[in-house]
Amino acid sequence: MFGTIVNTVAVIAGGSLGILLKKGMPERVRVIYFQAVGLFTLAIGISMVWNMKHILTVVTSIVIGALIGEWMNLEKGAEQLSDWTKKKLRIGSERFSEGLTTSFLLFCIGAMTLVGAIEEGTTGESRLLLTKSVMDGFSSILLASAFGVGVVFSAIPLFLFQGGITLIAKIFGEFLSTETIQALTAVGGVLLLGLGINILEIKRLRILNMIPALVVVVLLMWITAKFGIRLM
Repeated sequence: MFGTIVNTVAVIAGGSLGILLKKGMPERVRVIYFQAVGLFTLAIGISMVWNMKHILTVVTSIVIGALIGEWMNLEKGAEQLSDWTKKKLRIGSERFSEGLTTSFLLFCIGAMTLVGAIEEGTTGESRLLLTKSVMDGFSSILLASAFGVGVVFSAIPLFLFQGGITLIAKIFGEFLSTETIQALTAVGGVLLLGLGINILEIKRLRILNMIPALVVVVLLMWITAKFGIRLM
């Protein structure tokens, strides 16, 4: 868990610095920054799905995961939790929910998160997560300067999600074969493509409602391997 703890601290520190710099950043700078982040997010997503394998499993996972997330209405639940947090802590940031959600997805849905957390859980090595911590620390400065304090609070779901993957990998390493990680990365890439579209304001997609796909794909890969089912 050392890598995740460092990553969490880096996001809190970077986000706090970004809030201090927020007042001095012109609107046009924030706009061009979001455009750059949106394009970069699309590029990461494309790189993660470029050599996609197990296409049928990935598609099935996203469809089932989206249906589960829509039924649970995760997006609305996240907004309600954000609003409750704002009221309890008397936070006046108008973009709190957007900042928390966008930061969480950027920090958590990526190859370095998945591979790094699994590596730490199975081998105890934190190299990848420490590298990611540096990147997330700098990113959180810019994100917080645009979104505000929601970026700092994204450290909480970051810790739970990334730390959870590490613990699962430590206990249930047999479920996470190389092929499972590849399929998981592909699903994450598709979600990042959707996030990039959201950031660029091309169309509003309910990406949070698709998050269960990350669990579904692991289960499907385990089932297909367990029973010798061959899918594309």
